[in-house]
Amino acid sequence: MSDPKIHPFMDTITKNLDALTPKARVLGEYILSQPRKAVFMTIKELAEACEVSEATVVRFVAGIGYDRYSDFQQALRDFVDTDLTLLDRLDISDMKAPSALRFRRTISDEIDNLQQLYSSLDVEKMDSVVEVLDRRVPIHIIGSRLSYTLAYYMGWAMTKIRGNIRIMKGSDRTTIDWLVIAPAESVAVIITTSRYPNELIRLGKLVKHLGQTLVVIADGASCPVLQFADYQLVAPSKNIPYLGSPTPLSCLINYLVHELASRQGDALKQHQEKLEQCYWENDVLFNLSDKPYE
Repeated sequence: MSDPKIHPFMDTITKNLDALTPKARVLGEYILSQPRKAVFMTIKELAEACEVSEATVVRFVAGIGYDRYSDFQQALRDFVDTDLTLLDRLDISDMKAPSALRFRRTISDEIDNLQQLYSSLDVEKMDSVVEVLDRRVPIHIIGSRLSYTLAYYMGWAMTKIRGNIRIMKGSDRTTIDWLVIAPAESVAVIITTSRYPNELIRLGKLVKHLGQTLVVIADGASCPVLQFADYQLVAPSKNIPYLGSPTPLSCLINYLVHELASRQGDALKQHQEKLEQCYWENDVLFNLSDKPYE
C-alpha cells in the first residue's frame, strides 16, 4: 500500500486518531491497516470485524467529517481504487465465477454506477460546464489511456455541434505545444480515470499556469487533476472495476453534448448541413441514395 499520509482520505483518519474514543480508534486503525477489506463492508460487518457497536461506526464516520456511511465508503473506495495494481484487481475480480453470473454482475454493477450518477451529480454544476463549452473559443479535449477513448468520443461528438474543437492525447508531447500557442481564452477539457496518468496531472498544471480555463471530468473525488480545475464534474463508480468502468462518464458526456446542442439554435442546423454536404461530396458515409443532402 501507499503511505496513507500522502492520501487525503487516510490522512484525515490519521490526524483524527488521537481525538477519537478508544473504540473509535480501533475502527480507525483497522481501516488504515485493512482498507481493501473495509471497503466492501457494511456498517454491521465493519462493527463485527472491530468488535464495536454499529452506533460506534456511525459516530466514527461523522467524527471524521462524513454525513453518511455511503459517503465515507465512497471516499474509501476511491482511495483503494487508485492504489490497486492490475494484479490486485485480478484477485478481487472473481474470474472463476460462471460466465453467465459474471455477465449479470457486470450489468448490475453498471446499473449501480448509473444510479449513483443520477443521484449525486449537481445539475447546476453540469450546466456551468455546458456554458463553458458554449464559449466561442478554441476547445481542447484531452485524455490518456482509457480516458482517451472518452475524450475522442466527446471531441468527435462536439465537432457535430460546433467548430474549433481539437482532440488531444496526453501521451503526445505536441499537446504541450498546442496548449502553449493557444489563445489565453481557450478552454481545455481533461477527462481522466483511475489510476490517473501522471501526464494528465502535468497537463492540468500547465493549463493552470497558462491561465486558460480548465474543465476536469473524472471518475473519483480523489483525482489529483481536480486541484487545477476551474470547473469539475465527478462521475464516481460505486464498484471497483477490473480494468475500468467508462459507463458513468460516457453517460455524463452524452448529457453535456446534448445540452450543448440544444443551445445552438439555427447555428446547429447550418453547421450540420455543412457537414452532411461534405460527407456526401467526399463519399464519407454509406448512402442508399445518390441524391445530395438537402
